[in-house]
Order: sequence, then structure tokens, then C-alpha cells
Amino acid sequence: MSTDFWAGYASGAIGILVGNPMDIIKVRQQATNRQRVPGPRDSAMSLAGSAGPILGYGALNAILYVVYNRSEAGINQCIGRDGGLWSTWVAGAVGGLATWVVSTPTELVKCQAQVKVRRSGNSWDITKSIWQSQGIRGMFTGGTITALRDSIGYGFYFWSYKLMCNHWNTITGLDESSKSAAARTLTCGGIAGIVTWASVFPLDVIKTRVQTQPIQDWKSHMGAVEIAKNAIRKEGGQVLFKGFTICCARAFFVNAIQWMVYEYIMDRYHTTKLQVVEYNQDAI
Repeated sequence: MSTDFWAGYASGAIGILVGNPMDIIKVRQQATNRQRVPGPRDSAMSLAGSAGPILGYGALNAILYVVYNRSEAGINQCIGRDGGLWSTWVAGAVGGLATWVVSTPTELVKCQAQVKVRRSGNSWDITKSIWQSQGIRGMFTGGTITALRDSIGYGFYFWSYKLMCNHWNTITGLDESSKSAAARTLTCGGIAGIVTWASVFPLDVIKTRVQTQPIQDWKSHMGAVEIAKNAIRKEGGQVLFKGFTICCARAFFVNAIQWMVYEYIMDRYHTTKLQVVEYNQDAI
């Protein structure tokens, strides 16, 4: 398979490992109208729900980068020039939409694992329970809002990363040294993560509430619109930003590392993201 596939896979898997402890806090804040104070179990539960996502999110990230790179190259070739940041956003949105088939069941299992009251049950147990009670349909609970979140979010993800990288030297006044390149990747990657979540956070709150409804009571499950209306009516508009602070902290940290891993692997094998997607006008 292509280098960007494996670079995306590795960066996604590592991102889950380093970011899961804070993701647990985010999901629990989003899923309930009660403020939960972290207790002694939280450190032991820091990898709760991560087994499936480590595999799933690695595959998701691999699909994301491959589709993004190919989509941007295709767009540029169709219009006969470099489409700039707008083609980056569209390609990112296409890449995000393509991850839906992986992200929906992965997020469902992860969210169910992270809000479990008892320790019993792991990602595999939860998957079996969902499959036995609802089949394939149950595995894609929250699929529509997940697809919407991912397409919009990943559009801004690649857009903001490229925007920051393009203006990095101008903003910082740094040269093209390896240290400056590393700082650029970490900083721009972290900021891209924050921009992404800021653009779709209300959708993520509703998605979390859709996917954390009890497994055993599928018939009474509510849809995204109904959940959003009920949440706003009971808790006010601020409910759509519950967990936003911890999410931004996690987003900067995780995405800085993910971009560093991705760019390192691409550079290590003598190729870069820009070479993959670059439009060669002389070839026409």
C-alpha cells in the first residue's frame, strides 16, 4: 500500500493512545447533564474504549489521508491549476466523508465503553451486544450526524493546517532549519486540531448523546434532532459546548503529534504530502 496510507494509519493509532484519557473526560461531560468530578478510577480507566479505536482510528486516518491526497490531486487536475485552499477544504471534506464507514461504528463502541458505569465489558463485548440486539443497523447508530461532523470538520482540518504552514515563516520569522520545520509541524498541527473541533463541536455533542443511549433499550432511542431539541430545552444553548475546553486541550496535543508522525514517515520514505498532491501543470 502507499506511504500515505501507512503514515496515516500510524499517526491515527498513536493519536488514540496519547489522547484517550482526555477523550474520556470530554465524552462523559458531553453525555450527561451532571457535572462529574474525576475520581480514582479515572487513571485506571484512561484506556477505556481504546482497544477498538486504536485499530479503527488507524484505519480511519489511513483512509482519510489517502482520499484527501487523491481528491486534491484530482481537483487540481480537473481545473488545470492549483486550486489553493478551497480545493484543500473540499478534498478534506471528501476524505472526512469517506471515513464514515469506519468512524461511525468505531465512535459508537468507544463512546459506549467510555460511559460505562461498571468495569465489566470491553470493546469486543460492547460490539457483540450491539450486533446481537440490532445487527449491522445498530453498528451505524448516529451515522448521519457522524458523516456531517467528519466532512465539515476534516475540511477545516486540512484547510487550517495548510493555511498555517503557508504563513509560518512570515508569522514567526524563522528560517527553514529542521528545528523550525518540527516546530511548524507541531504548532500548525495543534492549531488545526483546535480549528477542526471549534467548527463542529455542537455536532459532536449531539453525536455523543445519540451514541451513548443504552444498548439494551434500542426501541426507545431518539434521533439527533430530537436529542438536540431536548438538550437545549432542558440545559440551554450552552449544552452544545460542554467539554469544549478539555477537547481543545486534547485536540492541540493529539493533532500536533499526529501530524509530526505523519510528516516524519512521509519524509523518511523520501516523499511528502505536497509531492503526493502537487499538480504538475507542465504535464498537460
